[in-house]
Amino acid sequence: MKFNTSMYLAAITLSAALAMPFGLAAQDRRDHHHKHHHYKLIDTGTLGGANSSLGFEGERDINNRGTVVSTAETTTPDPYSPACFEADCLVAHTVVWQDGNLTDLGALPPINNSGPLRINDSGLIIGLSENGAIDPATAFPEFQAVLYEDGDLINLGGLGGDESVALDVNNRGQAVGCAANTVSDSFFLCYGAAQQSRAFLWENGKMKDLGTLGGPDAFAAFINDRGQVAGWSLTDSAVNPATGIPTQHPFLWENGEMRDLGTIGGSAVRAINSMNNRGHFVGAMNVTGDQSSHPFLWDGGSLRDLGTLGGDVGSANWVSETGEVVGWAFNTGDQSAHAFLWRKGKLVDLGTVDGDPNSVAFVVNSKGQVVGASQDTMQNSFAYLHAFLWERGSIADLNALVVPPNASVQLFAASGLNDRGEIVAQGVLPNGDQHAYLLIPCDENHPGLEDCDYSLVDTTTIASHPGLVVRDATTRTLIPLTMRRGYRPHFQGGAVGPRN
Repeated sequence: MKFNTSMYLAAITLSAALAMPFGLAAQDRRDHHHKHHHYKLIDTGTLGGANSSLGFEGERDINNRGTVVSTAETTTPDPYSPACFEADCLVAHTVVWQDGNLTDLGALPPINNSGPLRINDSGLIIGLSENGAIDPATAFPEFQAVLYEDGDLINLGGLGGDESVALDVNNRGQAVGCAANTVSDSFFLCYGAAQQSRAFLWENGKMKDLGTLGGPDAFAAFINDRGQVAGWSLTDSAVNPATGIPTQHPFLWENGEMRDLGTIGGSAVRAINSMNNRGHFVGAMNVTGDQSSHPFLWDGGSLRDLGTLGGDVGSANWVSETGEVVGWAFNTGDQSAHAFLWRKGKLVDLGTVDGDPNSVAFVVNSKGQVVGASQDTMQNSFAYLHAFLWERGSIADLNALVVPPNASVQLFAASGLNDRGEIVAQGVLPNGDQHAYLLIPCDENHPGLEDCDYSLVDTTTIASHPGLVVRDATTRTLIPLTMRRGYRPHFQGGAVGPRN
């Protein structure tokens, strides 16, 4: 398989909403400033294989109903080996977990892999599936954009080319993504297809090409419930020597028009990772000179450079409905990177847990809770060690908050969070297998949960996860869905990203 890990610090997304416990409403806030709820830990399971995995970078793995989507391995050998979808070369399918039940949503026939990218609050799931064909330009299996609705698998089709991938779906059932057309192209690849990549809008059973900003290629990343689409497009075909690609701008598409939003000084967008229903979206973009990239926010009226924590590079991974932004940024000297929260015009360093030098924040919910991962090295962007929760100015290792205590799993990255405070996280078992987990807060919004501990945990006294040796979670890391052949576009030139 081929990957594009240089463009991004792979980020697993989690957010947790925690409420005040029973009987504490009248207490002084200082009394529980460093206290957190316990969480009931639930293994969402597999389809008989060893592993299941959550998404990365702007994917939404859990909705506000508590429904969890992931990719789970079966026991069927991958028919495309050695060009496997999973590292174990076992067929994997999109699965959905709800109220203790895991459902296999399948893939396009005959025997193919599939994976989800986002779930909306109405239960629609968007993603991709192999279609049984081999891309003649890459010799890898082709992918098609798919939608899961009420258990049915819908092939969204394409724009005449070899491949397509759906990246977001709103609560109106409108989906967006990228699809190849029939024109040969070498600048911008949608899932490896050697054809022009075009941003699409799918609705009422039809796929529409949204056009470009003047160049040959475009990419639609998100659509909100207002029907606004955020993406990026080449503005011409002239290669910029500093980046190895043509100039690339973010766009906002609405009411049939694609609006060029400009830049924060550089000539390339590095990622668009999240969008809210107010039309705000965030990501990473080059600054003047194209030697560094900063987190940015489109606030509905202008692009804002959110800055860094003193270093040269950073990225914004999520924007909440209240306009708060989280991500990661290098500190002065670019020797370490920390998770940040941007609120009211200020960038707050969230720190790390258990003495780890680096951290990344993936999701912030409407209550201001943040989840992410703490890690020990920037040289391997998957070397996560501790999933964390940050709230009310305090960061905690989620491994120290789960019940039952001493669970035989190390939660190394929290990748999703909803407004009910429910978290999804990736964990590694003692034998190296990885599973997707759901963490439900033991709070007044979730009363009567079996085996829940409704007492509070003081983060000033807890240590690292008890009973399990902290380990590098990359010993048997699954291939994250967003990095399998790189669902984000491949570029010929180098890219600004975390330095090794």
